[in-house]
Amino acid sequence: MSTEIKAPTFPESVADGTIATWHKQPGEQVSRDELIVDIETDKVVLEIVAPDDGVIESIIKQEGDIILSAEVIGTFSAGAKGTSATEAAPSESSDSASQVTTSANDVIMSPAAKKMVEENNLTPQSITASGKDGRVTKEDVLNHLSSVPKTTPAPAAAKAAPIAPVVDLGTRAEKRVPMTRLRASIARRLLDASQNTAMLTTFNEVNMKPLMDLRKQYKEIFEKTHNGTKLGFMSLFVKASAEALKRFPAVNASIDGSEMVYHGYQDIGVAVSSEKGLVVPVLRDADTMSLATIESSIRGFGGKARDGKLTIEEMTGGTFTISNGGVFGSLMSTPILNPPQTAILGMHKIQDRPMAVNGEVVILPMMYLALSYDHRMIDGKEAVQFLVTIKEMIEDPARILLEI
Repeated sequence: MSTEIKAPTFPESVADGTIATWHKQPGEQVSRDELIVDIETDKVVLEIVAPDDGVIESIIKQEGDIILSAEVIGTFSAGAKGTSATEAAPSESSDSASQVTTSANDVIMSPAAKKMVEENNLTPQSITASGKDGRVTKEDVLNHLSSVPKTTPAPAAAKAAPIAPVVDLGTRAEKRVPMTRLRASIARRLLDASQNTAMLTTFNEVNMKPLMDLRKQYKEIFEKTHNGTKLGFMSLFVKASAEALKRFPAVNASIDGSEMVYHGYQDIGVAVSSEKGLVVPVLRDADTMSLATIESSIRGFGGKARDGKLTIEEMTGGTFTISNGGVFGSLMSTPILNPPQTAILGMHKIQDRPMAVNGEVVILPMMYLALSYDHRMIDGKEAVQFLVTIKEMIEDPARILLEI
């Protein structure tokens, strides 16, 4: 029986997607729940699996095509018998763009990948393949071009190649690569935040010694008790933020048109870096989570971000965001809002500095904290008090437990 292969229903924040890679081709045998196509949105890569055992009948949307929510991208025949991936590979004379393509040396490539290989005069065997059955995908070619600068322009690159050739100017080489959808989305959202919010940033500094002493004292027993989960600073900042958000509801609110929306829960987004850009998975009901659960969740998000496996659901929503630029060495910065949220906390590098304590100069491990906020929703007084509350909890961690 023939059925339609449709794109998933995208959430409101995702306008469209792009066909990234067809892992199966027309006539190929597939098993139930086997991956058949990847769809890249500006947030995540979505995987579409086979609904049943059967055969891909046709591909309607090719790699690189823009698609809309729930749009038909192909057809599938449940229960039909097909060929294996190797048997399904067409000969060189095939002109079907939806078929798998092979080079003269039997390197399996998608049509989009083959086109880029030819346009950039590449050797297929030099490209690391990540597709099914060793197939070279379009993304593999892009990664190869990004990691291996060319010294001479490709003969066919002048005809609107996806990757412009490197111009050999001695040591002044240049290379152009297309902006990924995720990077383009990040750029668009940051520009929107800077233009459409009354964003201000307030700063403070926190003495990290009490937290560092606490971690040093309990890190080993914490790891043993919680099955290898390590105690980090982020979980304590999340707990401190959740408590502070309860005391200052405006910081946990959002703006929807002319209305202010106050949230009765604390869903805290944690900025995670990936090769494609910054993503913000969300810790739901962070105030009810244990430190161990927070730490393991953040570690899991980091792994998924690196592998491109974060789901839209994991990155949708959020009432507040924490970004830790300190892991990259940032001493101070002004984090940009993540609309429709009205505030974001920036953590930074821990650095020893001379501080005046009871009339004496003492060297202490200090961290600058930054709170960027939308002045339309949050007054300066609230922003400062919110940041001071977090400072007090971090400098006296018992306050987090006692909620004082």
